[in-house]
Amino acid sequence: MQKKINTKSISPNEAKHVPVLLQEAIEGLNLKEGAVALDATLGVGGHTKEIATRIGHKGTIIGIDADSVAITRAKDTLSNFGFKGEIKFFNTNFRNLDSVLKEAGVEKIDAALFDLGLSSPQIEVSGRGFTFKQEEPLVMTFAEEPKEDEVTALEVVNTWSEETLTLIISSYGEERFAKRIAKAIVESRELGPITTTSQLSKIIEEAIPYVARKKQKIHPATRTFQGIRMAVNDEVGALTEALPKAFGALNSHGRMAIISFHSIEDRIVKRYFQEKGKEGTAKIITKRPLIASEEETHENPKSRSAKLRIIEKI
Repeated sequence: MQKKINTKSISPNEAKHVPVLLQEAIEGLNLKEGAVALDATLGVGGHTKEIATRIGHKGTIIGIDADSVAITRAKDTLSNFGFKGEIKFFNTNFRNLDSVLKEAGVEKIDAALFDLGLSSPQIEVSGRGFTFKQEEPLVMTFAEEPKEDEVTALEVVNTWSEETLTLIISSYGEERFAKRIAKAIVESRELGPITTTSQLSKIIEEAIPYVARKKQKIHPATRTFQGIRMAVNDEVGALTEALPKAFGALNSHGRMAIISFHSIEDRIVKRYFQEKGKEGTAKIITKRPLIASEEETHENPKSRSAKLRIIEKI
């Protein structure tokens, strides 16, 4: 098990993050002045700032993020913005949002927003191994300092079976060469532990056939890193737990908006929304997911895979 790794706090100016589907998500939440809103993924606070604009100084924001550095950034964003309403920050995974609301003394909310993508600072300057572009330790946890009993990428890469690695790389990473990559990882770690992002990236790149590598528009390690990150943070499990908790906390006519970047996550959201619609407990606002405009994808390529779904509680 990897020991805690201290990563430096980064100034918000060191890595610019552009919120995805910002106006579509905020408009879709149908926020009113004085509303109580849950931002389950604070990030840098881009969406939060827009929420604050809509609910005004009589409104309340409950902000959650598993990354303590993200909370610091969001606090700076809202402080500079001058929001005078009530805002409460919680450094935890959004799967614990029921406990968060209880601690905050909030029984019901009018809106809930989930942006399931990583923020640019997390990828570019966190020092936790989310990127293959620079030499970093294999951590990949959302928490800045993982606890002793928490899984890290180091453990996944060096101890998980070849079969399990194949599964997470193929399902979460949607990588067609998952089996080859998993085999290469296992063979490499038998010679010595894999401890850095550059080591892992090189192993992945060499495992993919040369012809296939040349045809790819993305870095060969992109999908595998995504798969490992999702496994480390149990992102699918967290989302599955959080959806009913957030929906249950909504007031009548309250809305929940979810921005996903992965087909598995989008499928989970879609099925849950459909289930609520069939039960007659909700109205699906987005019959089809909203996607970024051509202009947004040009300015922010990360938005290309984003899908926004919105539901309203009846």
